[in-house]
Amino acid sequence: AVEVAISNNITSNCNGYYRALPARYDSTTKKYPLIIFIHGQSALGNGSADDLKKISGGPHSMLKNKKFPPAFTVNSKSFSFIVISPQFKTWPSADDVNAVVSYFTSKLRIDQTRIYVTGLSMGGGATWDYAGKYASKIAAIVPVCGASSTTEAKAKVIADNSLPVWAFHNDGDNKVSVNNTLGYINMLNGLKMKPLPKKTIFEATGHDAWSKAYSLTYKEKDMNVYEWMLQYHR
Repeated sequence: AVEVAISNNITSNCNGYYRALPARYDSTTKKYPLIIFIHGQSALGNGSADDLKKISGGPHSMLKNKKFPPAFTVNSKSFSFIVISPQFKTWPSADDVNAVVSYFTSKLRIDQTRIYVTGLSMGGGATWDYAGKYASKIAAIVPVCGASSTTEAKAKVIADNSLPVWAFHNDGDNKVSVNNTLGYINMLNGLKMKPLPKKTIFEATGHDAWSKAYSLTYKEKDMNVYEWMLQYHR
């Protein structure tokens, strides 16, 4: 996939994004799974070419460094992702993220049964918040060191919609407490949702759980996060 930077007003809080389309997108009529990757707080910006350069981590950095595979095989089927990395001007609300999802599902050939949302730090928190309001629209989430406090209302929406969750955090995170992730997981477990939420707590200091979480080589049950997502659809 080739990633391009685009300055374009989607909402008052999102004026630019990176877009990566599968190599054969223009020569096919098929629909593709979508990943929305939400950046951390240090990458807030106005969507200009210069500000978009602040975005880092996750599938965006892999695409930039040409390390994101053209396809993933899950259950003997091959999937190629469309990846959108929006830039927000201020901390995004659930409605801000929903506006981005709605924009791209109307503009691109998206398999709307396979929309996945992930993010790190602020973006991980926005992932939780979005799922806590719009879980019925997406197939799975991967919040990484998410800066969002648990509420029963958000957990109930996630559980009621049986939304698959794989959450990551460092146990020694000095910026966003691991208790954010543990709070969500414990509450979701208490609601006896299915599938049960999955958590990975790395024995590590510092904030950066994303380098390992998004790595192609980090696997559990022989699946990295991208393969794990593709197990699920709406």
